Amino acid sequence: MDKKQPILLNDEQMRQFITNGFLILNTDFSAEFHESLMAQLNKVYQEEGNPGNNLLPRIREIQKVFDHPVITGALSSVLGPDYMLHAHRHGHFNANPVAGGWHKDSYWGYSRMRNHHPWWAMIMYFPQDTPPELGPTGIMPGTQNYETRIFDKDEAEGEALASGQAGTFALIHYDIWHRSTPNVLGNPRYMLKFEFMRTQAPVRPTWDTQGGPWSAPAGIAPGITAHDRLWEETWNWLSGELGSLADTQPGDDTVVRELALQLEDDYEPNALNAAYELASRGEVGVRALLEALRHEKTAVSRLAAYGLSASGESAVPGLIAELDTAREITVVHAAFALGELRQLAVAAVPRLNGLMEHASVEVRRTAVEALGMIGRAAPDTVQGLIRGLQDEDTQIRFMTGLALTRLGRAGEAAIPELERALDDDNRYVRAHAAEALRYIGTPEAHEVLIRELFQSRWCATTTKASTFYP
Repeated sequence: MDKKQPILLNDEQMRQFITNGFLILNTDFSAEFHESLMAQLNKVYQEEGNPGNNLLPRIREIQKVFDHPVITGALSSVLGPDYMLHAHRHGHFNANPVAGGWHKDSYWGYSRMRNHHPWWAMIMYFPQDTPPELGPTGIMPGTQNYETRIFDKDEAEGEALASGQAGTFALIHYDIWHRSTPNVLGNPRYMLKFEFMRTQAPVRPTWDTQGGPWSAPAGIAPGITAHDRLWEETWNWLSGELGSLADTQPGDDTVVRELALQLEDDYEPNALNAAYELASRGEVGVRALLEALRHEKTAVSRLAAYGLSASGESAVPGLIAELDTAREITVVHAAFALGELRQLAVAAVPRLNGLMEHASVEVRRTAVEALGMIGRAAPDTVQGLIRGLQDEDTQIRFMTGLALTRLGRAGEAAIPELERALDDDNRYVRAHAAEALRYIGTPEAHEVLIRELFQSRWCATTTKASTFYP
């Protein structure tokens, strides 16, 4: 096999990723490659400190890692072949004999409603042999879809370790709960974290599939609560189906009322199951979810939004109506669900464009995300996104750049505003504007991008100790 050809995941691996939220995989670089990589990491960290977002240009051999066919194949399988390597990256150094705290990563210090569908993923790469005693990353399987931490503060039962020989990496759903584990050996332990974003919604499976419907994998991690409807819907979504749960179960009024009450269950896995079960119950289920969207408890409203995002076309009119409500969080959750419904929600675009003038920053942020999701299905989405590039809120500006990567050439009207964004004070606004220009891909966009890259060119060998020579 051509070593550059991506080695795609198989059906069982994809099923494990959907249920467990991660996969532990291995590259096959030589021991000499990793010894050289470690030597460079040690030198940079000792002499310059953590290079942060400059990790890749500072240690150029790392690019070989992300060109490896196992990594490109895993990312293509989960995020599609047009995935984007995000500008944020970080080298984690762990010499701490005490475990770190359980957490979900933020979005570069900012907040947004998290997607159950895999629009984002991370790779955590270990360039040295990493036995459990050296403090590998700990992952709590199956927690990628939970807003709350459902396990005790110091709970380690069921924890999976990203442990193995040099070249081991964890491919994880961006939103899974994880932590650093104790490094009791005290030797240097590096983990190179890179983030990736899907730029196109799936239209067909992009893994090595044999076809067929969803079935649970053989390798479900112990202790995971079953989420059969959610897992099935995610499998179908990755296969290119949208709203696949709609009308697949009877719309029995009594059953729907019981499920609606379960949305208020304090144990999030139970409430989550109720949301996706309601999504399968046709018009009766949609009405119950729309009512829950207006619930006084934010957690219930959020769960309803996830259910509505899987309910298909019948949910769209009710969601559009909710964009006019006075309650901010209801508008946020309605806009989120409309974005996830993509081309089914084209009728919402004029109203979403109008929300770009809303007084609430949270509403405008969610509207930008939704417009990017609907994307090419409605040409006038670009008008709302141009407004987003002009917004006073930094997060809206950089979310707009990411949204425009999903429009591709359809976003070319935004090129002048993207060129102005290249001078923004925020590093991620600039980075996302550059990515948007790359994905728009017209000659004009490329000319602007190349000029910017030459003006901002960074010398990877210039340091305090070596300013000019050799």
